[in-house]
Amino acid sequence: MLQPSSAALLRILTCLLALCAACASTPSNDAGLLQRIESAVKREMEEQKIPGVGLAVVRGGEVLVARGFGLANLEHQVPASERTIFQSGSVGKQFTAVAVMLQVEEGKLALDDRLSKHFPDAPASWSAITVEHLLTHTSGIPDYTPQDVDFRRDYNDEELAQAAYKLPLEFTPGSRWNYSNTGYVLLGILVKKVSGEFYGDVLARRVFAPLGMRTARVISERDLVPHRAAGYELDGEEWKNQEWVAPSLNTTADGALYLSIEDFVAWDAGLRAGKVLRPESWRRVFTPVKLNSGKSYPYGFGWSIEERGGAALIQHGGAWQGFKAMIARYLGADLTVIVLANVAQADPGAIVDAVAAQCDPALARPALAPIEDREPKVASRVRELLEQTARGALKPEDFAFVRAGFFPGAAQHFAKVLEPLGAPRELVLLERRELGDDTSYVYRVVFADLVLRVGVQFAPDGRLANFGMRRE
Repeated sequence: MLQPSSAALLRILTCLLALCAACASTPSNDAGLLQRIESAVKREMEEQKIPGVGLAVVRGGEVLVARGFGLANLEHQVPASERTIFQSGSVGKQFTAVAVMLQVEEGKLALDDRLSKHFPDAPASWSAITVEHLLTHTSGIPDYTPQDVDFRRDYNDEELAQAAYKLPLEFTPGSRWNYSNTGYVLLGILVKKVSGEFYGDVLARRVFAPLGMRTARVISERDLVPHRAAGYELDGEEWKNQEWVAPSLNTTADGALYLSIEDFVAWDAGLRAGKVLRPESWRRVFTPVKLNSGKSYPYGFGWSIEERGGAALIQHGGAWQGFKAMIARYLGADLTVIVLANVAQADPGAIVDAVAAQCDPALARPALAPIEDREPKVASRVRELLEQTARGALKPEDFAFVRAGFFPGAAQHFAKVLEPLGAPRELVLLERRELGDDTSYVYRVVFADLVLRVGVQFAPDGRLANFGMRRE
């Protein structure tokens, strides 16, 4: 074995001293923070039974964490890493919005263009729908369901548009907000109509490449994709692979992208620098939509816009084919948290909340506490709603519009939960807030053997705009 020279020993000693100095200059609480973040993620993964997670935490432009946890593939026992490729789900909508805004900046499209200008065979009921309505989920075009589109069949753009034409509008365009994947499918078709390029190619050339998102791309099961994770579902206690979806239907603009944590870190850097789009375009993207009534709804172009810690929280989640995703940007704290997971039952938002709270306690999701209930008639209405649901008597006519998948699935599940519980002993109001023209309430509902958290949202005409529940 060769012995190092005196000069070599001196160089080694100098390097060691420099390394020690760097360690000493690192705030001790940073190491503690990273440990707390890791513990929080692992705790959530265990509680939620998530095989693999990708996590990025960026503060002030500095990447604190960019790594994987658990397994990207259960069958081959492949560890997840910062390079693991997950599916975006609806987080992909923010990229579709950018592809649209690029066309707007070039004058190929205007936000107030009527859809009939670009879809001349659209039904007459669409005459007032604009491009902006699609971007903000205020068009009234319903979210498609498996009853409207066969996920096992390949469709071309014209066939997808024709399927959308058959869906009756849920409300007057611009009057309300209801999430619509159909609208974003149409936006992808629209980008191709005005640019001559598939929206995924627009993103690859004008967004992914310039920002250094080296592995971001549209889904393709046929192509060889290094570091691709598998998506799963939990069937009872048994793991199952994700359901197969026809190739062309798995490329639509409502959320069909492959992205890694490394890609998301590059995306976050681009957002921070205001790249790709002009400043005025980014302002439009992050501005809450204004409804016909003049009231605003907390959604921009592919982003939800809320508040946390006294400042804006801009975020979006996604779910598709055994994957869940969430990106949250806490503007006041200059913090971004990104979570990617590979099981359909995952709640990435819970991981985001846990990580953000470790970075800054002011960002913790506020715990709901009882507040004074000044509307006993609403509480009485909620009691009647629960009794009606328990009897299986809830009807689509009770809703201002029906969110995709609520009937029969959610309605039957709620009936199964409520039927054996009997009448609630107590309703405690936890939250009341305005959402556009709607009023939203959250109650803690106490039964003899169970406590539920029930959320209801009423439209101006008194009908339901939303209804959900979960166990406490």
